[in-house]
Amino acid sequence: MSILTVENMSHAFGERTIFSDVSFRLLKGEHIALVGANGEGKSTFMKIITNQLLPDAGNIEWSNKISVGYMDQHVDLKNGNTVETVLKGAFSYLFDLETQIADLYNDFGNLSEEEGTKTLQKIAGMQDILDENDFYGIDSKIQATAAGLGIREFLDVDASNLSGGQRTKVLLAKLLLEKPDVLLLDEPTNHLDEEHIEWLKSYLIHYENAFLLISHDSEFVNDVINVVYHLEHKKLTRYVGNYVHFLKLYEIQKEQRLIEYKEQQNEISKLENFVRKNKARASTAKQAKSREKKLEKIDRIEIKSENMKPQFQFKKARRSDSMIFQSKNLVIGYQKPLSKSLNLKMQREQKIAIVGANGLGKSTLLKSLLGLLEPIDGNIDLGDYQSIGYFEQELAEENTSIVLDDVWLKFPEATRSEVRRNLAQCGLSHQHIESPINRLSGGEQAKVRLCKLINKPTNILVLDEPTNHLDVYAKDELKRALKAYEGSMILVCHEPEFYKDIVTDVWNCEDWAI
Repeated sequence: MSILTVENMSHAFGERTIFSDVSFRLLKGEHIALVGANGEGKSTFMKIITNQLLPDAGNIEWSNKISVGYMDQHVDLKNGNTVETVLKGAFSYLFDLETQIADLYNDFGNLSEEEGTKTLQKIAGMQDILDENDFYGIDSKIQATAAGLGIREFLDVDASNLSGGQRTKVLLAKLLLEKPDVLLLDEPTNHLDEEHIEWLKSYLIHYENAFLLISHDSEFVNDVINVVYHLEHKKLTRYVGNYVHFLKLYEIQKEQRLIEYKEQQNEISKLENFVRKNKARASTAKQAKSREKKLEKIDRIEIKSENMKPQFQFKKARRSDSMIFQSKNLVIGYQKPLSKSLNLKMQREQKIAIVGANGLGKSTLLKSLLGLLEPIDGNIDLGDYQSIGYFEQELAEENTSIVLDDVWLKFPEATRSEVRRNLAQCGLSHQHIESPINRLSGGEQAKVRLCKLINKPTNILVLDEPTNHLDVYAKDELKRALKAYEGSMILVCHEPEFYKDIVTDVWNCEDWAI
């Protein structure tokens, strides 16, 4: 049974075509991954099927009485609501039912015998609904899900005071507790630590309903899905099997198509040569005309150009002082401290990964070291000759500038051609470069920010979750570039597979958290 059917859908942003006559179906119980390079339109597809965007053409049809769960990052978490209250919102219809039962009991004394009998029957039916949905186990469900995603210690915290990573976890937890017929998950492992990724992986493997997943964590995807839809060159192709199986089939098909293309090109060349040589001769003109008709009837195979692969090459500044920073009795935080008293030291050419659960102060430490946030106590001594490049995890404001203009503003001494070339080297096409930044996907926006970073001469990199939103190709290239980087580095990252071959030291913020 098809839960969702998409037929002949097309969509474009201005002159940039995202989808061209694509079709898609989601069957009951299927676990689907939507894969493709940054900017191919994966998040746009999610917005279209959730009615946040209207396609230019085509038909999108959901089955009747299907509950769909989609994590909206822009949901307002109201002041005064604790995290536990937000999570209980996943069961609001059951709590409403409980209130209705209580109201019926309160009015019971005013009813006639006949009305009382009918009311008791109604209450019994409502009670059955509560029992069927394990209403009296809600607290334990919330505790288990909160523990799995690492937010149990925040259950009593005002939800409006959460960090970006904590907020994402709360919204994900609420979505999972709702247990809809279809889960729509866009990069759910962003902001999750390794332990919590493993919990989510187990949850999705055993999820009895359907889900559609976008993720650039290929190992995670491979373990939880059984169908792949590959989005490439404005088209969607369906593959049954896990992600590794898809990659094998995709490579085989690509090689086979290349062989067929070369054979066809060889045949076309022979036919064209025959026509050219024999068209003018009376004795062979008839044969040439026959070959010409054959040429016209050939269904020509097209070989699509490869998506642009990024090339990251960090520019070097002069060598820094041997001491990068030293903290004395440093306490980080906002209104409340997040750390014990810290005495940390970093030397030139150290590459340090800062790891640990969300909300313990990894980003706060970076901002304190950079002077963007006043520490609660203590001080930080910095070395000399420092040229710092900073990649911030979250950008507060939406940027509506054209990509080319925005980057050129950062490097006014460069020509427009040079800026355009630098953006292209980061894997951005002409259409991307001429688009407003807020129209780009999360991965494309990350590439714009990386373009600014790599073209500024630095001797120290401060990177806060730089792999979020990056596709596999960009992530691999960034890893290569960071391994080759000759300066010092502080890196916040939740992916050991990414940072383990880059860094010289690992600092676990759980060792100093309060």
